[in-house]
Amino acid sequence: MKKTKIIKAIDLKNKHHKDLIHQTIKAGQTVVFPTETVYGIGADALNPNAVQEIYYAKGRPSDNPLIMHIARKNDVYLYAKNISLYAKKLMKVFWPGPLTLIFDKKAIVPYITTGGLETVAIRYPDHPIAKKMIKIANAPLAAPSANISGKPSSTRFKHVYEDLNGRVDMIIDGGDSMIGIESTVVDVTNKIPVILRPGYITQEMIESVLGVKITDGSGHKIEDKVKSPGMKYTHYKPMGEVKLLEGTAKDIESFLRKEYEVNQNQAFICSDELAQTIHFVTSKPIGSIYKLDLIAKNLFSALREMDELHIEHIYVEFFPQDHIGHAIMNRLLKASGYQVIKLSNS
Repeated sequence: MKKTKIIKAIDLKNKHHKDLIHQTIKAGQTVVFPTETVYGIGADALNPNAVQEIYYAKGRPSDNPLIMHIARKNDVYLYAKNISLYAKKLMKVFWPGPLTLIFDKKAIVPYITTGGLETVAIRYPDHPIAKKMIKIANAPLAAPSANISGKPSSTRFKHVYEDLNGRVDMIIDGGDSMIGIESTVVDVTNKIPVILRPGYITQEMIESVLGVKITDGSGHKIEDKVKSPGMKYTHYKPMGEVKLLEGTAKDIESFLRKEYEVNQNQAFICSDELAQTIHFVTSKPIGSIYKLDLIAKNLFSALREMDELHIEHIYVEFFPQDHIGHAIMNRLLKASGYQVIKLSNS
């Protein structure tokens, strides 16, 4: 078990702490830090031994590729080749930001970072602490979500600490994540880009920049190697069973009432509006149905709260799938094992 050091974000201004972070990364150790999407477990992406420490900390299969985080846009040319015009357009508009691009990798990038693939996932994050961390390290950082593999991603320091204290070498406490859902992943190695994981940057936003229609491949069943994290293995699952409820407020209330008569150890994650109509069951409102950004931000922390309450049966409202709603439902479908209960034809 490791002795995990905790550093507050404000301490990053201190030279002593900067030196400590630099030494930790250079020693091939792991540092958890916040990004605008979720917290990540960072280690030197070019050091195979350091990257292995990430897999150990998460309990993550080694054929699941990691995302390499860079501190400057032009650093992409150090690690990727065959960078297309479409990729350059996306980098110009969305970097820094919550967009990961899949490129053909250069030899400098070790296969352990890419899950054994000839492609590499790269992101230039837009979070002051994340950017500062990469600059302090003076190396690109592989940084998958800071959680035990399979569990909901961590968007708060509390959840990072619960999962990873004693498993990583250092944690930077940077408060709550701003977006709360992992980055959009786009494969730009094809003639036409393909979305591999939806996120805050939507298909519509990407198409408006590129001027062409692109494919969303995030819903495809994957059996073999994948180019993006979040595609193949079980993800985002709390300990209780998750089921999604699709229907009217009246239908959902009727269903939950019948279920409550059988087993009272249940909870309902939903919009603020629906929570106002259901009072007999533990409800967890996570934002207005008209503010999907807020629902996205609160989603993972709500799923983790279900574990804190020892909830066995977790029901979740089926949210609208426009804009970031598509990313929300992508995470919820995986968390539920695609268990959707259709209660009406609405």
